[in-house]
Amino acid sequence: MDAIKEFFGVGGYKREPEGFLSWQHILFVTVFIAVMVALAVILGRRNRNKDEKTKNKVIAWAAIILLFLKVLEMVVCCLKDHSFRALLYLLPLFLCSMQMIALPLAAFSKGRLREAALDFVFIFGILGAVMGTYGAGQNFSCYPILSFDNVLSVITHTLSGFASLYIAISGLTSMRVKNIWITFTILCVFCVLAYIADILIPYNYMFLMRGDGTPYDIFYNLVKGNRVLYPMCVVLLFLLYLSIFYLVYFLVRKHKAKQA
Repeated sequence: MDAIKEFFGVGGYKREPEGFLSWQHILFVTVFIAVMVALAVILGRRNRNKDEKTKNKVIAWAAIILLFLKVLEMVVCCLKDHSFRALLYLLPLFLCSMQMIALPLAAFSKGRLREAALDFVFIFGILGAVMGTYGAGQNFSCYPILSFDNVLSVITHTLSGFASLYIAISGLTSMRVKNIWITFTILCVFCVLAYIADILIPYNYMFLMRGDGTPYDIFYNLVKGNRVLYPMCVVLLFLLYLSIFYLVYFLVRKHKAKQA
């Protein structure tokens, strides 16, 4: 019973965190990343030449598991805090947790909305997997490696990364030019919502208030924590990444078309 309480952090963790970028942190997340890549390659290649319905089943299961894990996180956090206030800090307003909405839309919606959702998961899933595991200083500096907070976080981030790679390998990507504005709009709307939530709660969704030990600290320190310039830098980084991703993708696709 004591071991279970310690794993879930009931009453706070008694173990000292191994530390951000410690060998334990790197080894732990590398194992999950390796499993993520292997599963995406195996299932993606197996389903590449199959029909859309078959390909979509994998995305649907990934979405269901991701939602189940989110509900589990909410239940555990509320039980630990003995309050529903914990839910205010679990809103899907981080770049990584936006997959809680995008992945189900990619799996269960239709038309251009589904295409845009697939593109969003494809573009940001792998980024979230890397940043939310290797770059998660806010978690690995505070919690032991084998703890509910870190294990759940790594699983959900690598699950999003798996979906991203699977979409690419199985051929589910659409990446249509006419849908680019939808992807940009989704990102901008979530940034605005995250900023509003950060002010009202207050919290640090999208890391718009501070870096919290993540690589965003580089920009936070660069602008000396300016409450206007720093969030602008973060949002511009998101938009820059999105723009570069689209640019590189279309250049590669154009190059392949010329070779065909």
